[in-house]
Amino acid sequence: MKKSACGMGLLSLFIAGAVAAQSASPSSDGQALIVTASNTTHNQLMIYNATGALLEQFATGGAGGVRGNAGGIAQNHDRLAVVNFGSGNVSIFDKDFDHPGLRYEKLVPAVANPVSVAFGNDHLYILTTSYIESHRIDRYGVDPRADGEARLVIGDGSAAQVGTLQGQLIISEKSNAIETVNLDGNGAVTGSTTLVANIPANINAPFGLATRGNDAYVTIAHANEISLVRNNTVLAVTGSGTQSAPCWVTLDGPFLFSANSPSKSVSRYAVYGEKIIQDAAVVASFHGSPTDIAYRSNLAAVIDADGSVSHVSIFDVDEDGNFSLKGLATINNTATNGIAIVRGDRDAHR
Repeated sequence: MKKSACGMGLLSLFIAGAVAAQSASPSSDGQALIVTASNTTHNQLMIYNATGALLEQFATGGAGGVRGNAGGIAQNHDRLAVVNFGSGNVSIFDKDFDHPGLRYEKLVPAVANPVSVAFGNDHLYILTTSYIESHRIDRYGVDPRADGEARLVIGDGSAAQVGTLQGQLIISEKSNAIETVNLDGNGAVTGSTTLVANIPANINAPFGLATRGNDAYVTIAHANEISLVRNNTVLAVTGSGTQSAPCWVTLDGPFLFSANSPSKSVSRYAVYGEKIIQDAAVVASFHGSPTDIAYRSNLAAVIDADGSVSHVSIFDVDEDGNFSLKGLATINNTATNGIAIVRGDRDAHR
């Protein structure tokens, strides 16, 4: 399947100016910022407004190079994390309380090359090619020292994404593993990773996942399926119908959206209880193959790669889960990786 420190001190000033420029807009998403990473040797954080205009880009301080993953960028409360696969670390940006924006905080080393990050339980969780590790967040920011780690079940470099559950993390490895690891009372990784039960016999390349509460929706891309995992067990599996290889997913209330790389599309599913029902086979189409998807505040953003370029597509999403194209940006690089939607105003806390 196809997956297809210059300016560091100026970051807070830039975003503050960008937010101020957008504040006159009456739109509820007028202060939304779309963030992605170049994923090149000199990794760059690229920031767009909701109409697809590039506002600025900055060096992350690390090297890119990750492929076949999701969650390469994570955002929660007042922080943003970006993986630097090639240099084996994660860049942290935090909310600037003097100006309504972000500022560079630090580099956090990982035990191996990082592919995916997630926030939760006052921790940053880093999934690497062979380990999952946890880093405490306190008043000094993200602790560079891990307070817990566990080796992956397979650990052959096929790790794809990490997500948070109640008292656990869930992890996908494309070498046919869906696994969990427990968290202690403080949110640190503890114990060993274990495979979930009832994994389908035809499992073929678990890829992306989205979590809410104790539910995880995990794509099984090459089997054209999406599975529901709860309490360490696969409870339901749904086929993707006419759309091949659902790879990356994001949640919006009762809807789950999947980005289907070879079909160059996004599908919509209704999810409730143990049900995963395809509601619309195609709600958006692309020229290239999607490599990640994000949803927040009635906006969806998708990265796709096509020929020698990547695209950032930004959509308004209505209450029925319909997509309406709002903005489009073209990047002269097919390696672009990860997508997040960040509220630029200082009152946004989720």
